[in-house]
Amino acid sequence: MATSTFRNKNEVRPKKKGAAKRARIKNQKKRVMALGVPAETAEKLQADQLRALLKFPNETQKVFAEKEQA
Repeated sequence: MATSTFRNKNEVRPKKKGAAKRARIKNQKKRVMALGVPAETAEKLQADQLRALLKFPNETQKVFAEKEQA
């Protein structure tokens, strides 16, 4: 009887894959670069930093537009 695996949803839920994570991060880097972040800066950012920049896209555009003008 396999009731234990049926009842324990942690054992039967789908797991995250590394390839999907890399694809998400690659997509997020493209989105950040479209907001005006230089490519070399975007490549150095960690995944959580990328998501933080994408939370407020208008502010991200303003900050990097000001840096570009200066």
